[in-house]
Amino acid sequence: MNIGPHQLANNLFAAPMAGVTDRPFRQLCRRLGAGYAVSEMVTSRRDLWNTLKTSRRANHEGEPGPIAVQIAGTDAAMMAEAAVYNIDRGAQIIDINMGCPAKKVCNKWAGSALMQDETLAVAIAQAVVEAAAPHGVPVTLKMRTGWCQAEKNAVRLARLFEGVGVQMLTVHGRTREQGYGGQAEYDTIAAVKAAVRVPVVANGDITTPEKAREVLAFTQADAVMIGRAAQGRPWIFREIAHFLATGTHLAAPLVGEVRRLLLEHLQDHYALYGEFTGVRSARKHIAWYVKSLPGGAEFRARMNTIEDCVAQLHAVAEFFDELGSGADRMPNAGLAMQDDNEQEAEEVNA
Repeated sequence: MNIGPHQLANNLFAAPMAGVTDRPFRQLCRRLGAGYAVSEMVTSRRDLWNTLKTSRRANHEGEPGPIAVQIAGTDAAMMAEAAVYNIDRGAQIIDINMGCPAKKVCNKWAGSALMQDETLAVAIAQAVVEAAAPHGVPVTLKMRTGWCQAEKNAVRLARLFEGVGVQMLTVHGRTREQGYGGQAEYDTIAAVKAAVRVPVVANGDITTPEKAREVLAFTQADAVMIGRAAQGRPWIFREIAHFLATGTHLAAPLVGEVRRLLLEHLQDHYALYGEFTGVRSARKHIAWYVKSLPGGAEFRARMNTIEDCVAQLHAVAEFFDELGSGADRMPNAGLAMQDDNEQEAEEVNA
């Protein structure tokens, strides 16, 4: 699969999630089988570009290509300027956010709120495409099925976005009104795929290898994008890749491998955020790993009292050493999916 001049390793994508898909997490997902990973969204507001939060989100040091950066905003000229700003800092693909349902974002008419104003939405897409074109950078876009059940306009918008030069469309199978609740539906994604010639990516409730195969078959989408199901389970990408290729399930990862992956992830995390912020922001990642494991609830409670990186690493290592003493492989722990309110709390300062 290609996006512009970039050939991707496979059609399994890691979704952009604010407060989650920072550079260390994206690199981990790529190591574990994701063919593509999009950054957490970067605001188009120039006055926030020099903040520590934005500078971390725009950090791509050592990241394998293609580097995809998602931008969010409500003004076409500002979004075009944000595209160039991120291209100058290494972005090889620009993704436009019209899918975020968080109140903090939609109240400012960004994210999925833009689907209510089709004229503005298309103007933003066109401005970003025109700004990125001289740099040879393709533009993609992520959206929802519509604003609400009564106004599902994804198919109409998809045609318009294709018409102004957007080169790939990702559709989350929920309306903004649904947020992350209820069940994703795939009829609209299938209709978008049938309506356009550019690649279409299906997103929403893809939590198992079987579901990935089912969604690809039903929608005829070119790829699937996985978000919350990768939290605490980043190896889901290689599990799906193996299942799609062979029809059989990959063995659960060894406890020792997960211990090593998490400890390496934490060290990368601390290096990006520093000790004070790093030890605190790492807690959610650790919690997702251990949520359904034996003793996980007690460990999460203790983890929230640790305020030192070395102590946090030591506690995580001890927890997995004890887990490994009873079993070689990870138990079937299910999905460590974060609470919807927690997801909204992490959203970008757009």
